[in-house]
Amino acid sequence: MSYQNFNADNAVLLLIDHQIGTMSWAKSSPFEEVKRNALMLAKSANILKLPVVLTSSMEEQAQGPLLRELEAILPQAFATRIKRQGMVNAMDDENFAAAVKASGRKKMIIAGVTNDVCTVYPALSLVRDGFDVQVVADAGASPTRMADDIALRRMEKNGVTLTTTNQLIAELAGSWATPQGGQLVQVLMESLTA
Repeated sequence: MSYQNFNADNAVLLLIDHQIGTMSWAKSSPFEEVKRNALMLAKSANILKLPVVLTSSMEEQAQGPLLRELEAILPQAFATRIKRQGMVNAMDDENFAAAVKASGRKKMIIAGVTNDVCTVYPALSLVRDGFDVQVVADAGASPTRMADDIALRRMEKNGVTLTTTNQLIAELAGSWATPQGGQLVQVLMESLTA
């Protein structure tokens, strides 16, 4: 089977649990790097009009609210975010699963704040259910480097394609010479000078 690029017409972005409290648990990469990459994905999705499903877990507990910047970048997705009540695998939450399926798309881009818990289970579930899944590894982290490494290896072994924020944005752009491509270059440039 030949690889077909992910693009704005065939993919959906799932941002899982980029919450203020939970982000402090992701220590295998610097907090600001994980935050910057998650926000770059959100900005890119907004430019490309890529469908986005946001979800959070127990916002009123230690996990805290989603990053405030997500509301400014993706107001509609933020307003309709799926608030899970402790369900570890987001795909086990019927509202989240329904939102994913309602996109009508088979290519899933996943970034979860912790690769070893928030990301791994929905990624494995979606592959099992026949979806083509890319996990943006640097838009998440884990409590330890070992935890991150094991989670990424587990996903890759089970059919998930691992990618990075810049690599995914380039794939979605297809060409920097289009109006949207030019805007995406600006998103990349902002991150390099931040």
